[in-house]
Amino acid sequence: MLRFSWEWELPAAPEALWPLVSDTDRFNRDTGFPNLIRKGEGPERLIGFRKFGFLVAWTEEPFEWARPRRFGVMRRYRSGPLREMKISVQLDALSSGRARLRYETAMVPRHRWLSWPLALIFQTAVKRRFTSVLSSYAKAALASVIPVTITRECTFAPAGRARLATRFQDLLAAGADPLLAARLRLLLEDADDADLTRLRPYALAEGWKSDRKRTLETCLLAARAGLLDFRWDLLCPSCRGAKFTAAHLRDVKGPIHCDSCNIDFRASFDRSVEVTFSANKSIRSAEVAEYCVGSPQRTPHIYFRHTLEPRTATTLDLSLDPGRYRLRSPSCEGAWHIRVGKDAESGDVHVHAEPPGKGWPRGEVLWNARPRLSLANPTSRKLVFALERNSWADDAATAAEVTALQSFRDLFADEALRPGEEISVGSLAFLFTDLRGSTRLYRDAGDAKAFGLVMEHFDILKAVIAEEGGGVVKTIGDAVMAVFPRPQAAVRAAMAAHRRLRESQPSLVLKAGVHCGSCIAVNQNDRLDYFGSTLNLSARLLGFCAGGDLVVTREVGDDPETAAWLEASALSCKVEEISAPIRGFEQESFALLRITPAGTDGDAAMASASVLERNSPLSP
Repeated sequence: MLRFSWEWELPAAPEALWPLVSDTDRFNRDTGFPNLIRKGEGPERLIGFRKFGFLVAWTEEPFEWARPRRFGVMRRYRSGPLREMKISVQLDALSSGRARLRYETAMVPRHRWLSWPLALIFQTAVKRRFTSVLSSYAKAALASVIPVTITRECTFAPAGRARLATRFQDLLAAGADPLLAARLRLLLEDADDADLTRLRPYALAEGWKSDRKRTLETCLLAARAGLLDFRWDLLCPSCRGAKFTAAHLRDVKGPIHCDSCNIDFRASFDRSVEVTFSANKSIRSAEVAEYCVGSPQRTPHIYFRHTLEPRTATTLDLSLDPGRYRLRSPSCEGAWHIRVGKDAESGDVHVHAEPPGKGWPRGEVLWNARPRLSLANPTSRKLVFALERNSWADDAATAAEVTALQSFRDLFADEALRPGEEISVGSLAFLFTDLRGSTRLYRDAGDAKAFGLVMEHFDILKAVIAEEGGGVVKTIGDAVMAVFPRPQAAVRAAMAAHRRLRESQPSLVLKAGVHCGSCIAVNQNDRLDYFGSTLNLSARLLGFCAGGDLVVTREVGDDPETAAWLEASALSCKVEEISAPIRGFEQESFALLRITPAGTDGDAAMASASVLERNSPLSP
């Protein structure tokens, strides 16, 4: 067995180096490793590369790591100069924000005579290249430039630069934010090919220190202008890896199989479908190769992953950010739910894995940010443990959020599911509006003038809905149905609509209702639509409106964001609690809140039993 142990002292903290060092796909490319070929699926899939006409192939055990301190992997070779190789990387914090990186390799040559040439190659060329790349990574980490480009590969399509200049002007003409558009153009001009294969808009926003919604809308406008292509990645609910990519919503289907986790899953807009972008092929045409099939940075929400042999134990020192986590093992039912807080007491944490079927302890436990975790496997088979951050969706532009945007619905109106396909979208908020007394308006003002007033009212509604991150799903007559990712945004949009209508069209009086809950996405008249009891109840709320007010369900009022907003708006609006049955629902009565802007001459008596019999034109 050949063993190599190298150390570097780098002028950056382990936390800053981790995203670069643990991205082994990029690290292998930057250090000159050949691109990979795959054969087969599942744990026994064959991975390899060709060099000088020879095939080097191996099977690879899953990576193990504890972020941001260490990671490693074991490979067993089927062909090539080696029989097996184990790699481990350790990052230790030093004083003054520096880090010591230790890279250890243990390998077994296929033949004894290969030991000397392998040792020479590793001690000279490989170590020299590693030193150069790690030095560049440390400089990039200090400057907060991630990702860093070591081997710059900017492959433009024929006339790609000219198209980039022309379409950039189209992007500006479409109303894109000039600063964000300029940053996107610079990215398309200078980033290497690998950086442009999977652009996540919220990651771009974090790097650019920009607003998430505006960055996402800039990417959507760029896709419409032909600078970017967008796609829908279907993510495994366990490992969060992209297991299927669809160019259109109509291509999203299920079930999908994850060979890494050995599970089947169905698409869910709020949990397993994420929109990502790549450079348009007519501008940047390179086909990007793969250099590593698995690494910690592919699943950054997993803070550690560790395999325990039967009847063994280990202890791990962890470094965690505040937030909620879950500790789980695919072989054990359920998970252990954890909250990490700065105020938690220090101390060791002991986990004794239960046999499969018994599950984990109930309830949530409190950990400190630097726990010492002891794991024990009393079973007769190998167990894999993983600690996952629950807030993975904070960094993902999910389909539930993207399809609720007005800009998406305007730019990509033809994006719809396959006929007959139904996909869960989790919890969304729905706003229904209608004009009070529209029949009298047409009679008194005349058809032409009344129609103009209604169209102006639509423009106001569309504007305030878009400002709050929502989208108009459909209109019927003078009624509107809109969708929002969060209840507070729907409430704010409704109150803004009341205010603007009073200022610009005082003759128009709006009724509005908001409810939130789970539903499904469907294809309705070749457009993306929603269906379920949440929408039925939302539409019925208009029957409780007097006009100039907003009626919401208790679910909306109890939402933490909405509750805080209502408390802050106590002087500008009146909140009244009401309880009444809703037609079509078996529940005897619902707890509702009527929110009336200050100074509105609303008639509460309008919300009587006779009014409840009225139906919204949009009522499902």
